[in-house]
Amino acid sequence: MTVSSDPQVRLDWLRTRLAETGSVTIADAVDALGASGMTIRRDLATLEALGDARRVRGGAQALGPSPFRTRSPRNARAKITIAEKVLPMVPATGAIAIDSSSTMACLANILSSAQDLLVVTNGLEAFEVLQGRPGIRTLLTGGERDERTSSLVGPTAEAAVGSFRYDAVFLSAAAVDPALGGLEATPEEASIVQMFARRAGHVVLGVDSSKLLASAPVIGLRWEQIDVLVTELSVKSDRLRTLEPMVSLL
Repeated sequence: MTVSSDPQVRLDWLRTRLAETGSVTIADAVDALGASGMTIRRDLATLEALGDARRVRGGAQALGPSPFRTRSPRNARAKITIAEKVLPMVPATGAIAIDSSSTMACLANILSSAQDLLVVTNGLEAFEVLQGRPGIRTLLTGGERDERTSSLVGPTAEAAVGSFRYDAVFLSAAAVDPALGGLEATPEEASIVQMFARRAGHVVLGVDSSKLLASAPVIGLRWEQIDVLVTELSVKSDRLRTLEPMVSLL
């Protein structure tokens, strides 16, 4: 396998160059990686959606220190696809919630504007990236930062989440169980997810397909609480067949 054929190697190289020099050009990346300019542009778009860079003419610039750089960038393209599928479900007005997942932080990255939208989140990444977006007011729940999940959790966060009624909430999960629903890594995370869902008119769960094979110890959302399941897969994928009786798919 050549470097240019391995997207993770390319992303790692681009992150390293951005960290070392503060910027990277498409021409330099093409020379170093042996990939096409179009491929490098797609990689830079991935880094931008993940909050790692800002694209500029001819390349990209670093955005500065970000928790995303210490969190796993696995399945980045899948998460961006999920965010793009979810974006049309975000209303222009009203109130929504976005959890602390890297998948829904991708949604925050591409949510460029609204008319009069309140966004409540327990994720620092989503909160930071939404600052200054036209028509969007963002509230951070507060609470204790769980080092295991990078989420704000605990009684303070739960009280803040429970203070609103959401037109829709956009959540992810650590794993998906065909019988049970969305699973979480910690009881604290599950409590936040459940509180979001109880206050929501519409619950959207976005997970990349790796979560269909994963496992986690705590039930977050049961299928009857979830209105739509969004993955990067086609709704006709055989991998989703067992979930069709449980939930609407996108």
